Amino acid sequence: MTLDHAVMMLAGSLVLVGAALAYWVHPAWIWLPALVGLNLIQASITGFCPAAILLKRLGVRPGAAFR
Repeated sequence: MTLDHAVMMLAGSLVLVGAALAYWVHPAWIWLPALVGLNLIQASITGFCPAAILLKRLGVRPGAAFR
């Protein structure tokens, strides 16, 4: 799995978990998918992605978007 796929998988998982927690636990959990979405927008503009940095340090091999 490349870093690009890992970042997308992490973001998608956090969005789904946040939406489920907002539905079944407490509406304030809707902030989790909202923040993930904002981070995706920010990363697409600036190229800086904290999740990519963390996953790279964990040994995930680089992809085309995040190096």
